[in-house]
Amino acid sequence: MQQHIDSYDFAGKKAIVRVDFNVPLDENFNITDDTRIRAALPTLKKVLASGGALIIMSHLGRPKGVNPKFSLKHIIGHVSECLGVPVQFAEDCQAADEQAAALKPGEVLLLENLRFYAEEEGKPRGLAEDATDEEKKAAKAAVKASQKEFVKKLASYADCYINDAFGTAHRAHASTALIADYFPQDKMFGYLMEKEVKAIDNVLRNAEHPFTAIIGGSKVSSKLGVIKNLLSKVDNLIIGGGMGYTFIKAQGGKIGLSLHEDELIPDALEILAEAKEKGVNLSLSVATVAGQEFNNDTPRQVFDIFNIPDDWEGMDAAPESLENWKKIILSSKTILWNGPVGVFELPNFAKGTEAIATYVAEATEAGAYSLVGGGDSVAAVTKMGFADKVSYVSTGGGAMLEAIEGKTLPGVAAIEA
Repeated sequence: MQQHIDSYDFAGKKAIVRVDFNVPLDENFNITDDTRIRAALPTLKKVLASGGALIIMSHLGRPKGVNPKFSLKHIIGHVSECLGVPVQFAEDCQAADEQAAALKPGEVLLLENLRFYAEEEGKPRGLAEDATDEEKKAAKAAVKASQKEFVKKLASYADCYINDAFGTAHRAHASTALIADYFPQDKMFGYLMEKEVKAIDNVLRNAEHPFTAIIGGSKVSSKLGVIKNLLSKVDNLIIGGGMGYTFIKAQGGKIGLSLHEDELIPDALEILAEAKEKGVNLSLSVATVAGQEFNNDTPRQVFDIFNIPDDWEGMDAAPESLENWKKIILSSKTILWNGPVGVFELPNFAKGTEAIATYVAEATEAGAYSLVGGGDSVAAVTKMGFADKVSYVSTGGGAMLEAIEGKTLPGVAAIEA
């Protein structure tokens, strides 16, 4: 049975909390962006303030076994500073029995990187490239068998389980999904997870219309499922960025050197037809800011989107496109934005994405509900100081995309079961 963090009695109990402390580190192991740590603080501080003890677990990077470079010991000092209490460290997440048992109310124990063990992800490691299907099958079965003991050990440290790692909620890993089975009456979302789940429900199930989705980024293939699922929910679908050129080419446009996926042209045509059939206003760019080379200082010129010269590459939305999109966005009551509408990492081709951020903020101020997710779109609203001018900024790119695609997130389902 799912509990709620505000009503649960943590007094005298140990809570094992899955967080996403997969933070970027420089060459000297200094944290360069602690956003993910700060996002989990309300949940962690709630447990401590309510008389509980904390056992924190997370992954860091993609290690293929024990690797000091990816040790969570690098972040102990910063986590201690953020929580205002000393953080103890268990150098092996599978050998923390004594440390966990000795924890007193108000104390904190951070477990070593979960992904030092193959059992966390449930995938075999170290297989030879020429391994046979039988060998692969046997290796997978062995990891799955030992995974049960791995999860059982983690669960044995605590009285209750909290998942506050939305960024990994789309993974059926030991610490995000399987461990919840050991706490049938004592499992719950952390504050961050709760906000993320509610934000996605707001746009997918409770959207006020007109509902506009802005989908950008480089490839149609990475968001095909998202686009198809949204066609039955939105009134307007703005498709920008590199993926837009596949739709233009599908309609006979000349796109020069612009990024596109020829194998996705049938899908693009299908989406265009389905949008028309369902009465969805699918809005593509009408003009592009193109460059001759893929760099910030290349010559720039605006072209009609259907007539880009052979030696030019579309790299940003032009003012004519942005004016069309501005009208759509400002007339919306619900807005979902995922992905840039240009090469956002190059300042001279970031103007379109920055304009979208401005429009979404304006619409939100006028009463619209706005959900922003995905690395570059989040970076755009943050860079421009608009993060607090939209309704919600999602912390989980992949998890958010899978949720929008209509998929069940294992980390969410495990708590709600």
